[in-house]
Amino acid sequence: MQRIAVAWLAWELTGSALWVGLVAFADLAPAVIFSPIAGAVADRADRVRLATLTQSLTALQATIVATLTWAGVMQIELLIALEFCAGTVASFTQPTRQSLLPGLIPLSDLPAAVAANSLCFNLARFIGPALAGPIIAVAGVVPAIACNAIAFTIAAATMPLLNVAPAARRGHPATASLFADVREGLTYAWRHPGLGPLLLYAALTCLFLRGVQEILPPFVDRVFGRGAQSLAMLTACFGIGALLAGLVVAGRGRLEGTTRLAIWSVGVQAVATAGFVATSWFPFGLLCAALIGASASTQGISVQVLAQSASTPEMRGRILSLWGLITRAFPALGALSLGASGEAFGLRLPTLAASLLALGLMVWGLGKQKQIAAALEGPAPPLREHG
Repeated sequence: MQRIAVAWLAWELTGSALWVGLVAFADLAPAVIFSPIAGAVADRADRVRLATLTQSLTALQATIVATLTWAGVMQIELLIALEFCAGTVASFTQPTRQSLLPGLIPLSDLPAAVAANSLCFNLARFIGPALAGPIIAVAGVVPAIACNAIAFTIAAATMPLLNVAPAARRGHPATASLFADVREGLTYAWRHPGLGPLLLYAALTCLFLRGVQEILPPFVDRVFGRGAQSLAMLTACFGIGALLAGLVVAGRGRLEGTTRLAIWSVGVQAVATAGFVATSWFPFGLLCAALIGASASTQGISVQVLAQSASTPEMRGRILSLWGLITRAFPALGALSLGASGEAFGLRLPTLAASLLALGLMVWGLGKQKQIAAALEGPAPPLREHG
């Protein structure tokens, strides 16, 4: 709800696709700086306490944004600064929470648990915009942002109630410097024959294709000539597609073939993204949005399952922080590029060019598919069973 409300607020304040892109960039870009550090911290700290702290800070940020907007003193520069703060905190929240998963369920259920976790997120992507659109249209952005503040307050209050296996609650004792741990995590991922190319593939996919979802208001206005209700409909279609695809991927319950899903889904996403901007016919745009959501969800769940399964317990936070960097920083770069090029060339041409680049990327990924599958679809590293 807050993501769609903040994007709409930025559009109302400026009427500029570039400024909307800058707001998205401010929220997502801190991952470039902080995600590797956050992963190292998550492998050292008590992950339950760290998740409680970061979710409390997120609730505070949402409260400040809602209050300043309600008071009528919000400026675009201040909104960018607050979104940068939110992105910084989120860089720590993501690897910390995801690293707790193996401590909550038996190891044999890990692929299904990762998929279920992604399903919860995508269900929120469906319900949130479906609620936010009418709320924004009737009462403005403040109530939508306030709901986020309440939700994260509840999340922070209930986090200590989790019963987490000790092996997953803390990765390893602090035996080296924090930056030595960061370097170790980056080296481990880069040299891994499966994780290295898979994460690179996912990063470039986010760069080429995810920017559209981050700056939807300009597309709604300029491509389709519609308003806030249509923005909510489009975002809901992204979520519906992601939810349905997630159910299919979660129902597989096995690693075999997961690499193939991660590679081929990019082709579907590229074609659907090109179709999204190829016409002003809104029903076709809704269909393409659902396909984009489905293919993006398929790749996201597949990469998470492979990364979780291939990571050793003491390295899991750092590997998942790289996934957080990919899913936050590279969409931000894509959004900023689309926003800037959209001001000069319109939104259609840059988006079509990015879709073509993504199709070329898939060809490279197909050449790496067997190597990645051989390295990541084997037995998972050892982890103590829960309970």
